Amino acid sequence: MLDYKKEYERWAKADLLDFDLRRELNLLSGKEEEIKEHFGVALEFGTAGIRGTLGVGTNRMNIFVVRQATEGLARYILEEGLEKLVAISYDSRLKGWTFAKEVAQVLAANGISVRLYDALMPVPALSFATRYYHCSAGIMLTASHNPAVYNGYKAYGSDGCQMTDEAADKVYAKIKETDVLSGAKTMSFSEAVDQGLIRFVEEECKEAFYQSVLSQSVHPGVCKDAGLSLVYTPLNGTGLEPVTRIFRELGISDVTIVPEQEYPNGYFTTCPYPNPEIFEAMEKGLALAKEKNADLLLATDPDADRVGIAMRTENGEYELVSGNEMGVLLLDYIAAGRTAEGTLPKNPIAVKSIVSTPLADKVAADYGVEMRHTLTGFKWIGEQIKFLEEKGEQERFLFGFEESYGYLSGTAVRDKDAVVASMLICEMAAYYRKNGSSIKARLEEIYAKYGYYLNAVDSFSFPGLSGMDKMKGIMETLRKDSPKEFAGIAVKEALDYLDSEKTGLPKANVLLYTLVNGESIIVRPSGTEPKIKAYYTTLGKTKEEAKKEKEKLAKALQPIFS
Repeated sequence: MLDYKKEYERWAKADLLDFDLRRELNLLSGKEEEIKEHFGVALEFGTAGIRGTLGVGTNRMNIFVVRQATEGLARYILEEGLEKLVAISYDSRLKGWTFAKEVAQVLAANGISVRLYDALMPVPALSFATRYYHCSAGIMLTASHNPAVYNGYKAYGSDGCQMTDEAADKVYAKIKETDVLSGAKTMSFSEAVDQGLIRFVEEECKEAFYQSVLSQSVHPGVCKDAGLSLVYTPLNGTGLEPVTRIFRELGISDVTIVPEQEYPNGYFTTCPYPNPEIFEAMEKGLALAKEKNADLLLATDPDADRVGIAMRTENGEYELVSGNEMGVLLLDYIAAGRTAEGTLPKNPIAVKSIVSTPLADKVAADYGVEMRHTLTGFKWIGEQIKFLEEKGEQERFLFGFEESYGYLSGTAVRDKDAVVASMLICEMAAYYRKNGSSIKARLEEIYAKYGYYLNAVDSFSFPGLSGMDKMKGIMETLRKDSPKEFAGIAVKEALDYLDSEKTGLPKANVLLYTLVNGESIIVRPSGTEPKIKAYYTTLGKTKEEAKKEKEKLAKALQPIFS
């Protein structure tokens, strides 16, 4: 815990540069608990970078915290003797461009050159540019799908993948050595541009990104005369330009954009939680899809690394497709399509997180695809690609996904990619349509073949400074007194992912309970929010049966998190 009173006084005397910070600081006067909340701790830097509420203080996202993080990164790059070049992008969030400029100016002041996007671009484009320019790091200013009051700082390594634990620890050590108000070097933007230290990402790089997306087409040209009708919402984020560009390249002309969510807007006024996993974020799009009688609704989150869809069913209604269902559908479509086209690589590999559906394992096995399991977090999927690349076998990577709406095809990007996923989803819909079927029909065929797998997630929030302690206590209790049953169903095996010898994976704060009836529960704290998540896999002959099973298990878990 920092001496929050002393820190508050330091900030009160400083030139805060940003009018909003001074105004907020003045409003905190005399409010001890609020001052403690803003200045009692500092935002921590991890493999996902930093993320927090916008505002004044060490426990908020602001110019000074961004400068401090960048100074730490700069010192790490210089001391490790890495390439003095970093790529930067930002999304539509409040202060996004301001923070991007601050990052560029601190790096430039440290003699590190920058490739900065001249307009907001998504996570996959940043990952691509990091690799394209052979940078030592990439920075994406985003809070992904969090509410509007958040912003964040995602850090990438030279492979375009989110930073490793080892690198993040080294950067964090340098950050802690840097005084938040005065420790970062900086220089004027114009001076850095004049000296050639700050340059914008070139059109060649942008074009190469689009070509890399299009190279992942399974059935090229299938969309051109399929008559596919789309409604698309970028949820006021970065997806508008790249995703609609891909629609045009595919030859899809019947596209309607949700007008209230079309252009960048960091206030996210029509979707306060801009996450395609959340029904409320999809409501405007669903209403427009019904009005237009569209085949599909697609929604990308603000940094366009996730995509969610709703598909029209035979009765004209719209059904949301879960991340697990879409992961299975895309795996099935890619494997079947590449087999038919003769483009399936030898000894193909797919990768999914441990909390994603086991149905994908069964589908992969049927196509002769090896399925690898990783910890939650797309950096682990990116790491699997790196392992293949080191052996010169990256072409074996077929597809990777997480249940939280993140998908990747191809190796040019090393994070979730809603641009390539949007292309493949549209292509899949067009292919089935031309063959007298649909995404919905194919999903039902998969369930009929393998059984109904319901995968559901419950999140339990623990806000405030005491929240982290409560979460820690819950996980410690579960380890000390491991449950023997849930809802009367005995636990067959309890697997603690802190035990690397048993899992064969890096240590992770995750508990897996496999039940005697083949169902499972996974408990893990979120890496980016004050939440504990419970993941359920339940089985049934029908969706209703599997839902009842999930409800039974959820009821049994409720007292643990209360």
